[in-house]
Amino acid sequence: MIKKEADKKGSLWPAPRVLVSCRGLNGENNALAVAYCGNCSYAPPMVMVGIVPTRYSYKMIKESGCFVVNIAEKDYQEVFDYLGRVSMRDADKLKDKNVRIENGKVVNAPILADCPVNIECTVVDSIVTGSHEMFVGKVEYVHANENLLNEDGSIDFSKIQVI
Repeated sequence: MIKKEADKKGSLWPAPRVLVSCRGLNGENNALAVAYCGNCSYAPPMVMVGIVPTRYSYKMIKESGCFVVNIAEKDYQEVFDYLGRVSMRDADKLKDKNVRIENGKVVNAPILADCPVNIECTVVDSIVTGSHEMFVGKVEYVHANENLLNEDGSIDFSKIQVI
C-alpha cells in the first residue's frame, strides 16, 4: 500500500464529540458542540475540552471556572448539530430547540437533561494550544442514567450510541 501525506489538522480523531454546557456570571446558560475532548487524568479524575476563544461560551467558562461535559446519543443528533452550528450571539438556541436543562449538583452550570451522561467539572488549568484553549476540568460529579451503570457504579459505554 502506498502512503501519502494527509491533512495534519484532523490526524487523530478525538472521541466522543460532546456538548459542553456552561453558565455566565449573569446567569445565562449556553451549550456548544466540542470535538476536542478526552480524559487527561484518573487520579484525580480530570477531563479536558478544547474551546476556540472566539466562541460565545469561551468567556463564560473562563469567568465562571466550570463547565459540564454532556454525552449525547445519536437520537440527539439534530439538536447536537444545531447547538454546534448556531451561536448564542444570534439566537436563544437552547430555547429554540427546547433543550431541557437542570442545575448541576456541584458546579454552577447547567446539565443537559436529555443526555445520558453529564460530567460536572471545575477548571483547574488551561493551556492555549494554537486554535483552541484546552480547559482541564476536575471531575466533581457524574450523572448517568441508571440503566448505564455496572454493579460497581462504572458507566458501560457500550450501551450508549454516542454521536
